[in-house]
Amino acid sequence: MTTVTVSSKYQIVIPREVREALRIRPGERLHAIRYRGHIALVPVKARKSVRGFLKGIATDVPREPDRR
Repeated sequence: MTTVTVSSKYQIVIPREVREALRIRPGERLHAIRYRGHIALVPVKARKSVRGFLKGIATDVPREPDRR
């Protein structure tokens, strides 16, 4: 585990091994999400890159009456 420090401007540096493992590049945008007392940084994906990722998903699941 690597420790980071928050600067006086509330900035952090993502450690190299984490950037490389997650393929985070300069200029890439990340969502900062507060979750159960933690911060999750999630890459923002372009709409084109996620198009069709649900192809083949089952659509015949039972639905609640207000969801039809």
